[in-house]
Amino acid sequence: MRGDATWGNMITVTRLDERVIVINAELIKMIESTPDTIITLLNGDSVIVRESVDEVVRRAIDYARQIRGFQVV
Repeated sequence: MRGDATWGNMITVTRLDERVIVINAELIKMIESTPDTIITLLNGDSVIVRESVDEVVRRAIDYARQIRGFQVV
């Protein structure tokens, strides 16, 4: 699975120990850089990932465009 893949309502990200995990993009509450990138989910769980804030946002936007049919012209 490629690191930028989407699967249903899920996006892939990489933990600091290099394990690739899949998270539900619909459940992301916020993404912050402290300098590590921390993804906080609506249920309060947090995940620290290797990707930058910009990259996680890009993947979430790509996911949303894919399921909602938005295209940049």
